[in-house]
Amino acid sequence: MFQSNTFKDQVVLVTGGRSGIGFQIAKDMLQLGAKVIICSRKEAPLKEAAEKLSEFGVVDYQACDIRNTEEIQALAAMIKEKHGRLDVLVNNAGGQFPVLAEYLNDKGWNAVINNNLNGTFYMIREMANAFFIPQKQGNIVNIIADMHRGFPGMIHTGAARAGVENITKTLAQEWSDFNIRINCVAPGIIESSGLDTYPQPVQDMFAEAKKAIPLKRFGDVKDISNAVAFLASPLASYITGISLYVDGAQHLNYDKMGMPNVLKSFLNP
Repeated sequence: MFQSNTFKDQVVLVTGGRSGIGFQIAKDMLQLGAKVIICSRKEAPLKEAAEKLSEFGVVDYQACDIRNTEEIQALAAMIKEKHGRLDVLVNNAGGQFPVLAEYLNDKGWNAVINNNLNGTFYMIREMANAFFIPQKQGNIVNIIADMHRGFPGMIHTGAARAGVENITKTLAQEWSDFNIRINCVAPGIIESSGLDTYPQPVQDMFAEAKKAIPLKRFGDVKDISNAVAFLASPLASYITGISLYVDGAQHLNYDKMGMPNVLKSFLNP
């Protein structure tokens, strides 16, 4: 479906591009002909990722905290100086942790909302004003989550990702005059470096949950990258404002109480 020149001469920014899903998206975009910029908060692992990615094409990197507008503006200035334009923004950066709602304090709530919702909006706004609106052309893909029927055990990120989905629907309409397309990809459970961050009982729960997914498997980072490439490509030129669930139909019938039940078991061993 894709050709090696699908994104030829296009400049693509991938936030959270140093590992996992973001790294795969950056790699695939390079192999499809794009020039890629990756960003994340920590410079050392970002530099290491950029060195690995350079095998596949032209890649630049810059440390950037998406919660900080000044750092985003500095990133935009670097992109403008080096490339003169930006064609695709992939908002992949984010983070969360499992917690029961009654134990989620203000600091934890605000940290996830600030990162996953506010940071995503700041990035969209700044890159649109710096590039997409003046160019009258741009493409944004937001990585959200499977919160179709709520997100028990992760109420903070469920709320944040739902906010991003609404931003997407809103801007698909507001910015249509600028020829800016904006869509979401909603991953299910993906076998990536992110799963390793969860404690073993949660990982055991995931392993059991695999049996309940209609396609009887987890996704992998390539599944998500393929969806992002499709939505960012000319193949999706008449698609904007949608959320593409890449989850093996998990959002239709999956029991979402697995995570809360594991968390409760920690409290009542």
